Amino acid sequence: MLTRRDFIASAASAAAVALLPFGAYGQASRLPSAVLIERAIPSTGEKIPAMGIGSSGTFGVFEAGAAPPDMAALREVFKLFVDAGCTVVDTAPLYGDAEIILGDLIADFGVRDKLFLATKLTRVTGRDAGLAQFQDSLRRLKTDKVELLQVHDMRDLDTQFALTRELKQQGKAKYIGLTHSNSAAQAQMAEAMQKLKPDFVQINYSPISRGAEEKIFPLAKDLGIAVIANRTFEDGKLFGQVRGKPVPDWAKEVDADSWAQLFLKFVLSEPAVTAVIPATSKPKNQADNLKAGFGRLMNPEQRAALVAALG
Repeated sequence: MLTRRDFIASAASAAAVALLPFGAYGQASRLPSAVLIERAIPSTGEKIPAMGIGSSGTFGVFEAGAAPPDMAALREVFKLFVDAGCTVVDTAPLYGDAEIILGDLIADFGVRDKLFLATKLTRVTGRDAGLAQFQDSLRRLKTDKVELLQVHDMRDLDTQFALTRELKQQGKAKYIGLTHSNSAAQAQMAEAMQKLKPDFVQINYSPISRGAEEKIFPLAKDLGIAVIANRTFEDGKLFGQVRGKPVPDWAKEVDADSWAQLFLKFVLSEPAVTAVIPATSKPKNQADNLKAGFGRLMNPEQRAALVAALG
């Protein structure tokens, strides 16, 4: 299986003056600016770092008999994230033990008040089931509230979104939203955005999955809805498409030195995107991902060049 190691460049930018706070993992990349990119949440104006972290498939075990996660590595992944000044952590009850592991890490590091913690009502039917699941999530995450509560995959949408509104009114969730990770659901997502007007939506977006540009992003701008982008690496498929290809020379113009950073910067260069949530269980990959949250972003010509490189 192709690994990220094949794609992380080793040369530093000659123009760099600031080393990012990634310790031993950061020596390969110096950027001209160590200012973390932030975006405003349209409904309130609150600013959050654009680089977040997901937990699907990395912070929890999905299948019985699967190898347990490497807790030392996950601890380093989380430390790199916090040390970089990032805050947006996305999880769900569906993601194995991810909520438990994140709850332990958040408590161990004592950073709950610094995080923008997001979880979901996941594949439940009925108000009572949704409420019970949310209460369990709070217990697992060791908190009494979350910053963002989302209806996962828009399941049982009317009932579960009504519950998120109740919980928001009670101060248990600061923002509420909808999620999906399949392009085929974006028409349904667009209808729900117009009907329900959530604070956030979370959808899949990458250089090769750009359907959100048609309806989701214009609606988000018109309605004042924040957007979290998921599946930005296409579950690793993008790395296979650039296997054996060097990072383009123009990458230094956007303060990038790896394909991963270019993929993430492509997504963050879309003004409608508020945050991106790449997931990894490897510290070296985490350090690489985080660098995309600093420095310059892509112009339309550079975005087109990246799309062409994946052709």
